[in-house]
Amino acid sequence: MSSASTAPAVSADVVLRDGSTMRFRPPGRADAAALLGFFRNLSDESLYRRFHGHPMVAPRITAPMLEPDWVNRGALVGLKGERIVAVATYVRLRDPRAAEVAFAVADELQGRGIATRLLEQLAAAASAAGIEEFLAEVMLDNNPMLRVFADAGFETTRETVLGTAEVHLALAPTETLRARVDERDHVGVVSSLEPFFNPQTVAVIGASPRAGSIGGELFRNVLRAEFRGVCFPVNRSGSSVSGVRAYRTVGEIGESVDLAIICLPGTAVLEAAEEALAAGVRALCVVSAGFAEVGAEGVTRQEQLVALVRTYGARLLGPNCLGIAAAGSQLNATFGPRALPPGNVGFSSQSGALGLAVLERAAERRLGLSAFVSVGNKADISSNDLLEYWEDDERTDVVLLYLESFGNPRKFARVARRVARTKPIVAMKAGRTGAGARAATSHTAALAGSEAAVDALFHQAGVLRVDTLEELLDVTGLLAGQALPRGRNVGVLTNAGGLGILCADACEAAGLTLPPLADATVEALREVLPAEASLSNPVDMLGSAVGSTYEQALPLLLEDPGIDALIVLFVPPVVADADEIADAVARAVQLAGGADKPVLVSIISSSGTPESLLAAPVASFAYPESAARALGRAAERSDWLRAPQGRLPELGGIDPSRALSIVREAGDRWLTADETRSLLNAYGVPVVPELTAATTDEAVAAATQLGYPVVLKTAAAGTHKTEMGGVALDLRDEWAVRAVAERIGAPFLVQPLVRGGVELLVGAVEDPVFGPLVAVGPGGTLAELIGSAAFRLAPLTDADADELVQSGKVGRLLGGFRGAAPADMRAVTDLVLRVGRLVDDVPGIAELDLNPVVAGVEGCVAVDARIRVAPQRKSPRAKTW
Repeated sequence: MSSASTAPAVSADVVLRDGSTMRFRPPGRADAAALLGFFRNLSDESLYRRFHGHPMVAPRITAPMLEPDWVNRGALVGLKGERIVAVATYVRLRDPRAAEVAFAVADELQGRGIATRLLEQLAAAASAAGIEEFLAEVMLDNNPMLRVFADAGFETTRETVLGTAEVHLALAPTETLRARVDERDHVGVVSSLEPFFNPQTVAVIGASPRAGSIGGELFRNVLRAEFRGVCFPVNRSGSSVSGVRAYRTVGEIGESVDLAIICLPGTAVLEAAEEALAAGVRALCVVSAGFAEVGAEGVTRQEQLVALVRTYGARLLGPNCLGIAAAGSQLNATFGPRALPPGNVGFSSQSGALGLAVLERAAERRLGLSAFVSVGNKADISSNDLLEYWEDDERTDVVLLYLESFGNPRKFARVARRVARTKPIVAMKAGRTGAGARAATSHTAALAGSEAAVDALFHQAGVLRVDTLEELLDVTGLLAGQALPRGRNVGVLTNAGGLGILCADACEAAGLTLPPLADATVEALREVLPAEASLSNPVDMLGSAVGSTYEQALPLLLEDPGIDALIVLFVPPVVADADEIADAVARAVQLAGGADKPVLVSIISSSGTPESLLAAPVASFAYPESAARALGRAAERSDWLRAPQGRLPELGGIDPSRALSIVREAGDRWLTADETRSLLNAYGVPVVPELTAATTDEAVAAATQLGYPVVLKTAAAGTHKTEMGGVALDLRDEWAVRAVAERIGAPFLVQPLVRGGVELLVGAVEDPVFGPLVAVGPGGTLAELIGSAAFRLAPLTDADADELVQSGKVGRLLGGFRGAAPADMRAVTDLVLRVGRLVDDVPGIAELDLNPVVAGVEGCVAVDARIRVAPQRKSPRAKTW
């Protein structure tokens, strides 16, 4: 067990089931009086349940709770303003794996989930200190606390001892625990965001009567959108704005305000925010700039703002944002020039300028939004929060995200994966650069990078990643208005052969296929098209095609059972114009009832997309390539939905406590060969038998014990053995071992020679933002040159591991490349799952390389392993959800 402090972050913010927030922190000596006052204010019943009697509340009770060392004692207090309203403690028992835990919550706040949230945070800190189990003695009539333990999600056992319930909670993280925590977060977040999307009353602080001011224009935008509630302007002089009576402070309004929007200079925001929060506002949107985006002074101001918001248990949007608009309440609390076009797309943007651009283009394309949220600096409310809200929002069918950074990517992965099962998520992530590159010291780190992590995150979560603003709108428009294709078979209908060829090429690039049409479809087309028309796929109706031609041919292609989607193309010849064709296409789709198959239309016209097409039940595109690319994304979503959901499988033969001990005691360095083998053995990762040797004679003895032929390697920690000439294969006698040993130098690793099989790389690297990233690819000395490693973020489901092992070059190699016998894929999958579980369970594994892993017909084994450990940096984030 480490003797170093394992204290959690200075504070932890949680969201409660009623949508309020609370800050937890360790109590210090300065809290002695406040903590004593907290216990003295508890009711007799609460005191009796906490202490199993009626103790004299004195400093001797509270003193041990102050300044916890997080090794033998841990403590957290919950704050409401500056008042302590809850406390949780643990005390390590003589059995170092266990600790006794106890809680107390102010009487007026009981039943809001505070004790459960304290338990989550205290358990995480205790687990980091090597504690594996909490023990709680609870009075049998203390049903609320018994319910806390039963519902928290920990594996729990209970027995009755001398009239009390002795509850044992296993602290190891489980899928059940993650699911319960996520469920609590979801309920709290949705409740906390309700005032932002459906406020009854709004105050605009800084709403000036002066024309052109941000606050004044934002207030006028609220009026112009015909907000369904009541909006109050607030300014220092109390001057009316656009004929609406104004107030000097929110407190002067005289009625409760659901949402306050602050449009003041950054230096004036804290004072205005505190006044609004003191008046009862629980939802703040700070449009003002001058925070973390401007440097150190702004960072401090932003931290003070968040702390202030937490003091009142409120939520914050921004700062440095464009505002919020919601179609349901007809709220347009932004200073953008255009009102929100109502529809079924929820849009979150980290960039205000890009958000405005999307709103402009969305209106032009008749793409309606259920809400637009500019998150700005994401000091509190982030895309994760909005995903939680839109998951339950009946008005939102598609989620659109513009991201520049991730606050909590592991939480994003879990929430997005859940949301994407019912609603498509389209994301544009800025920053496809080498800024995330690092000095790589392992094969896995050399192959990985920030973009690999982002791609893995989106792939696992079912998020459709797009690269351009045009594609963002194209894909979103298609998903918002059309059914998903059942497969990747596309029919193309055109009046220009060249246009059809371009579209066919684009379809192939997007992973789509153009199959031959059914015989019945071809015969039906012969009856309506000229003899010269091409009836293969694409169907070229020739330049003589007019509206009636499209109207007759289009339904025939939709009826073809081998076609999953239809792309319709038109370039105006002399005989027909764009409006005629648009009208015909709209009528044909409506009459055909082809709502179960997506119809994409590209009419290339100098006058733009015809109005009738924008109102039709089709998706319109500027170019054929754009249509094909968007349809490829839709097919990608369809494939993702049809794939197994996956689960975190039970893995036998793992010893997390042993692995944690090895990593904690190692500090910051490459593990030795013995430590590496012990760590891998703790998680059942198959490793080739090996012996270490400190001298040449010991190496010879080891070779004799293992049996020739052998492999001799340097045992120097962290070295690239091949690159430094530190490995020799197929040594068949003592003299060969001695010769190599003299050349490479002690210490040595001696292993039996493993023959045959497929060589793979299985590794993991700790991404500073995304956490553990697991890699599987072709292995051996050319791993980096060959590339093609695939990545997934831990924890891995069985579906994730299957995909890593069975797809791409690895799948081809294991499946029996060029006549070789197929390798044991099940064994490789098990190894990958164990590596994924190891790096997820044990913080501090910075780099892990198993290269090569030799996969044979029966089983697989790692014949070389390197692991670097490094203490994890404390996250500066107080927000826990």
